[in-house]
Amino acid sequence: MTGSTGVGRLTVRPLDPLKDAEVLHSWVTHPKAAYWMMQDAKLQDVEREYMRIAAHEHHDAYLGLHEGRPAFLMETYDPRYVELVGLYEPQPGDVGMHFLVAPTDRPIHGFTRAVITTVMEELFADPRTRRVVVEPDVGNKAVHALNEAVGFVAEREIDKPEKRALLSFCTREQFLAARGVAV
Repeated sequence: MTGSTGVGRLTVRPLDPLKDAEVLHSWVTHPKAAYWMMQDAKLQDVEREYMRIAAHEHHDAYLGLHEGRPAFLMETYDPRYVELVGLYEPQPGDVGMHFLVAPTDRPIHGFTRAVITTVMEELFADPRTRRVVVEPDVGNKAVHALNEAVGFVAEREIDKPEKRALLSFCTREQFLAARGVAV
C-alpha cells in the first residue's frame, strides 16, 4: 500500500520480527506508548512477541514507512480468534486493528490522522473487510477522538484481561463518510 496524505508518502510492508525489532523496541518502550503495555520489554521480548504474531494464523503485523523511513506499526487480527474472543459477537468481515505511531522530536501536524487514514485504507482495500474493530483502553481519550474522526462509533466498554477497553466499530461506509466521500 502506498498513499500520498498531505504529510508525505506513507507505505506499509510486512514486519520482519528480527530485522525490525530494534526500532519497534524503541517505540513500544517509549513513555508515549504507555497504552501499548510494553514499557519494560527487553529487545528479546519484542522479538519474541512479533515472532509469535508472525507465526499466528489470525494475527499480522506491518511496518509503516514515512518517505521510506519507519514511522508506525500496524497490526491486524481476526477477532473471532484473537483479542476479543467471547467479548462480542463477531460479524463476517470483521477485522481487528491496532496501530502505534513512532515517537518523534519533530512532530508533523496531521501525521497521526494521516497514519490512521492509511491504516484504514489498507484494511478496506481488501473487499472482504466489512467492518474494522478496535478496543483501545478507556483512558486513551486521544485515540478515541482520532477513531471517531475516521468514522468509528463506540459501542460499549468491555473488560479484557489486561485493561478496560472501549469496543468500537467502523464500517467502510462510515469511514468514507468521515472522509467526505459520497457513499
